[in-house]
Amino acid sequence: MSDPLSFDPIEEAARQWRKHWGAAPAPSMAAVTSIMRAQQILVARLNEALAPFELSFARYEALMLLFLSRRGSLPLGKMGARLQVHPASVTNLIDGLERLGYATRTPHPSDRRTTLAAISERGREVAAQATEVLNAIRFGTEPLRRSDVVALTDMLRCLRAGAGDFSS
Repeated sequence: MSDPLSFDPIEEAARQWRKHWGAAPAPSMAAVTSIMRAQQILVARLNEALAPFELSFARYEALMLLFLSRRGSLPLGKMGARLQVHPASVTNLIDGLERLGYATRTPHPSDRRTTLAAISERGREVAAQATEVLNAIRFGTEPLRRSDVVALTDMLRCLRAGAGDFSS
């Protein structure tokens, strides 16, 4: 990570926004820019914590989806829908998990058109260990308090629901 700036660039952008476009749009621009920057910070923290397991956060999410599934396997298409990613992304994620020995591809027992991703025993071990590490660092959310994290989750749920991210 580079050296910290001597000023808050998002606050400066909001000041410039107010100057050029008025006060009304500035808070929205600042909020979106803050969310995007926070996402970069969190992904970097999580990827660093997961590096000893040779996992990115995206791979971790796919591995956990398999870990938490009833049978330890899911169709690739269902994984894409649940992870909300393009099918090509699921293919790449499973390719990476296979190379690491954390998952395998298997044919669906009753649908020849469907391929399943299945977690391996090593994948189960790594999923549990990686989760312990992420829980210990509170998924990179320091210095936020628990109440901050709960409030933030609630606010973002409202935004996601309004965008049709899920049906409630």
